[in-house]
Amino acid sequence: QYSFKEVFGTLGAQKQLFDVVAKPLVEDLIHGKNGLLFTYGVTGSGKTHTMTGSPGDGGLLPRCLDMIFNSIGPFQAKRFVFKLDDKNGVDVQCEVDALLERQKRDAMPVPKTPAGKRQIDPEFSDMVHVQDHCKVEEVDEDNVYSVFVSYIEIYNNYIYDLLEEAPFEPIKPKWNSCNTPVRNGDLIPPQSKILREDQNHNMYVTGCTEVEVKSTEEAFEVFWRGQKKRRIANTQLNRESSRSHSVFIIKLAQAPLDADGDNVLQEKEQITLSQLSLVDLAGSERTARTKAEGNRLREAGNINQSLMTLRTCIEVLRENQMYGTNKMVPYRDSKLTHLFKNYFDGEGKVRMIVCVNPKAEDYEESLQVMRFAEMTQEVEVSRPVDRALCGLTPGRRFRNQAFREELSRKLELRGGPINGETEEQSVLETFLQNFPPLPSCELLDINDDQTLPKLIEVLEKRRQLRKMLSEDFAKNVLAFKTMLQELESSVVSKDNYIQGKLSEKEKTIAGQKMEMERQEKKIKTLEYKIEILEKTTTIYEEDKRNLQQELESQTQKLQRQASDKRRLEARLQGMVAETTMKWEKECERRVAAKQLEMQNKLWVKDEKLKQLKAIVTEPKAEKPERPSRERDREKAVQRSFSPPPVPNTPPVRLRHRRSRSAGERWVDHKPPSNLPTETVLQPHVPHAITVAAASEKALAKCDKYMLTHQELASDGEIETKLFKGDVFKTRGGGQAVQFTEIETLRQESPPGRKRRSSSPNPAPAEDSEWTDVETRCSVAVEMKAGSALGPSYEHHAQPK
Repeated sequence: QYSFKEVFGTLGAQKQLFDVVAKPLVEDLIHGKNGLLFTYGVTGSGKTHTMTGSPGDGGLLPRCLDMIFNSIGPFQAKRFVFKLDDKNGVDVQCEVDALLERQKRDAMPVPKTPAGKRQIDPEFSDMVHVQDHCKVEEVDEDNVYSVFVSYIEIYNNYIYDLLEEAPFEPIKPKWNSCNTPVRNGDLIPPQSKILREDQNHNMYVTGCTEVEVKSTEEAFEVFWRGQKKRRIANTQLNRESSRSHSVFIIKLAQAPLDADGDNVLQEKEQITLSQLSLVDLAGSERTARTKAEGNRLREAGNINQSLMTLRTCIEVLRENQMYGTNKMVPYRDSKLTHLFKNYFDGEGKVRMIVCVNPKAEDYEESLQVMRFAEMTQEVEVSRPVDRALCGLTPGRRFRNQAFREELSRKLELRGGPINGETEEQSVLETFLQNFPPLPSCELLDINDDQTLPKLIEVLEKRRQLRKMLSEDFAKNVLAFKTMLQELESSVVSKDNYIQGKLSEKEKTIAGQKMEMERQEKKIKTLEYKIEILEKTTTIYEEDKRNLQQELESQTQKLQRQASDKRRLEARLQGMVAETTMKWEKECERRVAAKQLEMQNKLWVKDEKLKQLKAIVTEPKAEKPERPSRERDREKAVQRSFSPPPVPNTPPVRLRHRRSRSAGERWVDHKPPSNLPTETVLQPHVPHAITVAAASEKALAKCDKYMLTHQELASDGEIETKLFKGDVFKTRGGGQAVQFTEIETLRQESPPGRKRRSSSPNPAPAEDSEWTDVETRCSVAVEMKAGSALGPSYEHHAQPK
């Protein structure tokens, strides 16, 4: 299972995806912040469809453009007011320079169609017309805006400009891939571009074509022109598989208006340039599935390598953030990560859309994609500080427009010029136009008697008009004086009224001041009392704090004493219990050993008496030789034979003593190096778990432990020792063994001696028989004192 901030189903609409993912990035763009949005997934998962959309349902890119122009439409600057330089910067031009630039462009051989008369290509017209009319609400109305777009692709780790128009030079023809000169219809391959870093440490593509656009249709037409040049190919997984990463960059330049709200402020420091990068990544693919060869194989390798570099950069950023390390992020390993290095360093928001194909064949690759996408959510980058305000009065644009409209309305009511004619004609010209025009004053004939009378008549009319205007002016002056006097009298009356009001207000203020002084004295008195109370409170709090500290120290001392007492009691109880248990076991062992010793002595005496009785009661006859005992030893020792007992004598049955631990579980530890003794009497432990090596798991299940150890005695015989102990749990949760007993199992052979019956001078029969009785009675079976097992015997054959 993988968790993401938002999951869209198969029936999710493009508008829903745009509102959640892309709309916040467009709002940040208009507010002067950068943004990066890219689609990621396996090949054929719908990344290009998500970005561009389909006819009738535009994708993220046309919706972003539509929202931008809906928001800044009435505040756009004229063309060429903003001019991008070749160092990732922007300059602002005055209206005159911008007008010259526009005239120069209009004078080009192929003039551009105005935005209002542009014919939309029917191939993408359904994608551009978005019916939502979404816009940003909070747009700075005192700024002017310009939009610039560029379109590049990263193919085989090289950057190409998709909007570049390669010029054709007939004098110096270029050569195509067939090593022949290109014709007018041949496409000249574009040249790769170089990444550079500007003075603000932002990466940009040098020499990239950036087009200023004024509408959604114009911007999408530029995008579609570059989309046709993008490299796509037919593979077994996708009929139109993108073979390169495409980046559509939207730059928004904005600058404030001057104090009058008419022209752009000619200060480069006040220009804000923000950009939104929409990236359509090529899909990761496995060559084993696509069966790619040649160029397709090379393209797939470069695509996977760039995506792997992107993943490595994200992982290193996440590791540096989580563990506080300072590893170098390998941005320069790929053009894709190098271009967007600033975004991963915190220069804007980054949003990723993961496209998943529900096909079963893409299951493993989709898991890898979702695992990487989930990990990227844990990476957090710092955000840049917002720009400071320019300090001009807000709302100056609309105030200037309202002033102009009001001025035009006033002039229209007075019968004066309308629609800005006051700016073209001065008051003096208007005044001179009211006089009658002067006739021609040239005297071509001495007898001319018409020119001068006409001139005199015109001058007389002018004099009368001037006199009339003077009288009118005097009347107006008198009326104006009268109006001024009336105004002055009204002003004086108002002044007197205001003075009366002011005197009343001053009296009120004086009363309030006295009240304030009284209140201030009262406040000072209360402050003094409060200060005394605060000092008293401080003294009491200090005493309380000291008493609390003393109480805490005494409490801690008592707690330590109580804990020491409990610890000492526990230790004494443990020692008493351990000593009691030890002495109890020692007493039990000594009693058992004594009982065993007495039982052995009684059993030996009974056995000797039985054998003696058998020898005494047996008839005297020729006794056959006793066969020698065969033992599996390295060197056999020749022993003397003694006559066996009478066959009719019942055999002696050895009694097996019952073990004390019959009701307990034992761990029988027998190392694999031990040799089998093949004796008649063998140790038998009931309820035992036999192991070759001691383990905590076996010890946890049992109460007793026995280790079988073999070593070579001094006489060359094998000596077997049984180490017994109790198993108990330790404080750490483990198991420990305390050894309490050691039992020895030892085999001995009777020493070799000659039989008296085989001597050359045989002794009497009585001596022979007596010797045989001594020999037979000297063979005893002893038990080791303290043994809890039946067969732990020692064999002795000592001559008396």
